[in-house]
Amino acid sequence: MTRATQRDLVAEYFDGFRASDHERILATLTDDVEWVIHGHRTTRGRTEFDGEIENPAFTGSPQLDVERVHEDGPVVVVTGEGRGVSVEHGPFRFAFNDLFTFRDGLIARVDSYVVPLGSAGS
Repeated sequence: MTRATQRDLVAEYFDGFRASDHERILATLTDDVEWVIHGHRTTRGRTEFDGEIENPAFTGSPQLDVERVHEDGPVVVVTGEGRGVSVEHGPFRFAFNDLFTFRDGLIARVDSYVVPLGSAGS
C-alpha cells in the first residue's frame, strides 16, 4: 500500500467534514493536534478537535468548495468558500484559508482563517 501524500490527507480531511465523519477526520491528525480558528477558538488534542467537528452552534454538514491548494515542505495551504447553517442565524456563506502543518505524515496543526460573506442567499 502506498503512503498517502499530504495533499491526499488534506482532501480526506475535507471529505470527512463534508460528511461530518469524525473517524475519517481524526485519522488524518496527530494525537496532539492543535486547531487555531483565528479570532475564535483554539483546540488542543484529538478530543477537543472532535468536539469542534460538529459544533452545536451549527446544524448539518458544511459545503466546502476548495479553490486552491499550495504545498511547500510540511505545509499545505487551502483556500475556498463554504456554506453552512447557524442554529441562531440560519444559512450563511464564508471564505476560508486553512494552513495545515504536518509532522510524521499526519496533520499536527491547522490554522483556520474564516471570513463571513453573508447569508447563503446573498
